[in-house]
Amino acid sequence: MAKVCEVTGKKPMAGHNVSHANNKTKRRFEINLQNKRFWIESQKRYVRMRVSAKGMRIIDKLGIEQVLANLAKTPAKKTA
Repeated sequence: MAKVCEVTGKKPMAGHNVSHANNKTKRRFEINLQNKRFWIESQKRYVRMRVSAKGMRIIDKLGIEQVLANLAKTPAKKTA
């Protein structure tokens, strides 16, 4: 399963660990992904989503039904 937020599309970034001696080694900056259930009042059911902390704030602001409507409108990206 890819480490991608379903709401924002955020992915891990690449970067460096930098030591005191300024030696650089590769690292990944992971996003704060959470597996979360959201209640949809109109459908009387839960929806499971893998969302980042930022995605949860967006859902708090707009509401889960509005976010799901926006996701349905945007075309799915091709992979590979």
